[in-house]
Amino acid sequence: MSDMTLCAETIQQAAVHARTAIRNTVIRTPLVHSPTFSRMFGGEIYLKLENLQKTGSFKIRGAANKLFRIREQIGPGGVVAASAGNHAQGVALAARNAGIASTIVMPEWASISKQEATRGYGGSLVVFGRTVEESLLKAAELSAEGRIFIHPFDDADIIAGQGTVALEMFEDLKDIDMILAPVGGGGLISGIAAVAKAIRPGVKVIGVQAAVCPSAVESLRNGRPTKLAEAPVSVADGISVKQPGNLTFELIRKYTDDIVLAGEDDIAAAMLMLLERKKILAEGAGAVPLAALLNGSVRAVPGSKTVLVISGGNLDSPLLGRILSKGMVKNGRIMRFQVYLKDIPGSLSQLLNRIAELKANVLHIYHDRNVKGIPINISCVELELETRSYDHIDEIQQELQTAGYLPSR
Repeated sequence: MSDMTLCAETIQQAAVHARTAIRNTVIRTPLVHSPTFSRMFGGEIYLKLENLQKTGSFKIRGAANKLFRIREQIGPGGVVAASAGNHAQGVALAARNAGIASTIVMPEWASISKQEATRGYGGSLVVFGRTVEESLLKAAELSAEGRIFIHPFDDADIIAGQGTVALEMFEDLKDIDMILAPVGGGGLISGIAAVAKAIRPGVKVIGVQAAVCPSAVESLRNGRPTKLAEAPVSVADGISVKQPGNLTFELIRKYTDDIVLAGEDDIAAAMLMLLERKKILAEGAGAVPLAALLNGSVRAVPGSKTVLVISGGNLDSPLLGRILSKGMVKNGRIMRFQVYLKDIPGSLSQLLNRIAELKANVLHIYHDRNVKGIPINISCVELELETRSYDHIDEIQQELQTAGYLPSR
């Protein structure tokens, strides 16, 4: 498929060919209805679970299609890619399945688990660069040595491969009214939007981007691909891309109806909700469609059918606990406060008994007698409680104040 022929119909046709090409490499992921989210948001909400895809992400679709399309051009040096995670794993596994050598450049800060997963999928790993941009430059050097570079998103074959997600969605649910999908470099949203519009022109396609890295939003505002000065660290690191591609920008502008933003607290809350309500482990990028419903930037029309594309589930274990804690704070599930008590026997136990009566669970407690500026007979107690909701937090606050504890948050 030529880059010059990128329109909805040709991308749909290319996606149909891609599905045949990659059928032995990827799995058909489920589209599931969520009664819980449907009640919460007013429409019929469905989840496309690409977190269950091989390598834990949709990325293998585009990578496998690209390798199939260029297989006759690939020499003994194989292919090279640069990525901090999902694209790296997708290229490595797709190349191994095709019997092709792959070299993957990952930045120095890429997690150990993702590095080891990339090695496990057969990639020859090169750790280089403080940023993904520096890793991409290294990949360009390696491509000059006889390897073919596989771009993570700005490529017609990659876009067509990602478009197979939409083919599956419409086969499972023909009358989709709205699709919410993550936006980073734009490969996924471009493929989904173009295929969706070719199949059902009236469908609404909305992209969701992390608010700390709004490169697609800024690009649309400026009318051209715009590079951000920096891409701050985000819970949704998989879509923290400084600039969309040239091809993807044009497709986003042509086929998406809107791009909205999700804040870090919203994303963490969405991750927690997916895990608790649906038992779905989603990475930050995969949870942003739900975050857009949570923060009200997108509203489901009653009776309509909305699909959230849960794009991936590659989340590092050490990060999981911190994100879940952040999500619990956002949802009113954790209360933190401090009180000053008389430093006499029984003071702390009385406070804890009162908290128990209020049906809150103590998660952490710190008792400090050496706080500067307080009398010698007073101690400071910091508590973290597990609570049910913001209403429960307000109840605890009021009851403790009535009891004379004057908690400060």
